[in-house]
Amino acid sequence: MAQTVVKINNLVKRYKELIAVDHFDLEIKQGEVFGLLGPNGSGKTTTINCLLSLLDFDKGEIEIFGEKMTPTNYALKKRIGVISQNVAVYDELTVYENIDYFCGLYITDKATRKKYVDDAIKFVGLEDFLKFRPKKLSGGLLRRLNIACGIAHKPELIILDEPTVAVDPQSRNRILEGILELNAQGATIIYTSHYMEEVEQICSRIAIMDKGKNIALGTKAELKKMIRNTETVSIETAEPEDEIIAKMKDLPHVYDVDYKDGKIFVYCSGGKHNLIRILGVLQEKDIHFGRVYSELPTLNDVFLEITGKQLRDSE
Repeated sequence: MAQTVVKINNLVKRYKELIAVDHFDLEIKQGEVFGLLGPNGSGKTTTINCLLSLLDFDKGEIEIFGEKMTPTNYALKKRIGVISQNVAVYDELTVYENIDYFCGLYITDKATRKKYVDDAIKFVGLEDFLKFRPKKLSGGLLRRLNIACGIAHKPELIILDEPTVAVDPQSRNRILEGILELNAQGATIIYTSHYMEEVEQICSRIAIMDKGKNIALGTKAELKKMIRNTETVSIETAEPEDEIIAKMKDLPHVYDVDYKDGKIFVYCSGGKHNLIRILGVLQEKDIHFGRVYSELPTLNDVFLEITGKQLRDSE
């Protein structure tokens, strides 16, 4: 059975009248790529800061690798790497000097430190930029430098907070590949992002936070089973008569039908042969149609249904 790497029990964090984290529980096993999602203001960042002992909290217990996390538990902190959303490097140092400095906070042996720094540089592909200072780097290269600084000491638990914000597709792909490679090498990953397709691509299990609570937890498949919509069928056709819409609404597993932008949208909950029955209604009435799509729900659909579609303020 996999070791528990992170255990959060009944965590409460208040800011005066505001409850930022509300009796929050979470357990992450060794080897997971764990996605922590939530709208702005949901409590993700506060939870991570409590986890790292950067914030005091009002109630609860936090253990990492079976040990209580405290501000002075440096042996435990050595086993953790943090890559924050805001790039945290020194402008006056070169790429090499930055990685060497951050690695040196944990690794004192010179030979080991040099090897680790070289490994980190190779891992993020910055060999051609060692003498550059951060201000000379593109957004994607800067993000990769930030990651190298966070993982150079080879941590066992890596926390990545929005690591692909404002980078080009090539750099984003390289970062995601790198995260999976770190996981394959044995690291447990906590990953936060607003890019649902990234989370769907790399995370083995996901928690969705809202208003400080853990409101949904499971694999991608398990989360998708929590929502009503299991399939959306869209059909290009002229606007149908009300009778056609009514017949489709009467089909098994269909809970709604809509027509917009030259397409009929049929929303289904469950069922295995929805598309055949829907097209049967059109063929029965000899109605011509164009392209037909059958789409399964995405993680973004799950997220919006569970947390709502209203706009949120920034954290």
